[in-house]
Amino acid sequence: MPIFSTFAIYFIIWWLALFIVLPIGLRTQAEENEVVPGSVESAPARFRALRVFLMTSVLAAVIHGAWYILSVRLGYSLDAIPQFAPKFY
Repeated sequence: MPIFSTFAIYFIIWWLALFIVLPIGLRTQAEENEVVPGSVESAPARFRALRVFLMTSVLAAVIHGAWYILSVRLGYSLDAIPQFAPKFY
C-alpha cells in the first residue's frame, strides 16, 4: 500500500477520533459558575487543546494500528464480511 494512502487513512481516523475525544473531561462555564458575558453557558470553561490533540493522536494510532494489522498484514478486507443483503441485479 502506498505511504500516502496510509497517511490519508490515518488522517481520516484522526478526524473522526477528534469528535470522540472532544467531550471527554469537558467542564462547561455553567458547571464552573463562571459564565463570561456574551457567551453561552455550554461553552467550555477551559479548552485544553494540547490534551485533546494528544488523546486524539493516541486513539487514532491505536485504531490505525489495528486497521493496518487486519487489512495489510492479515489480508482481511471488506470482501471478507459476509453479505446477507439480497442482490438486486
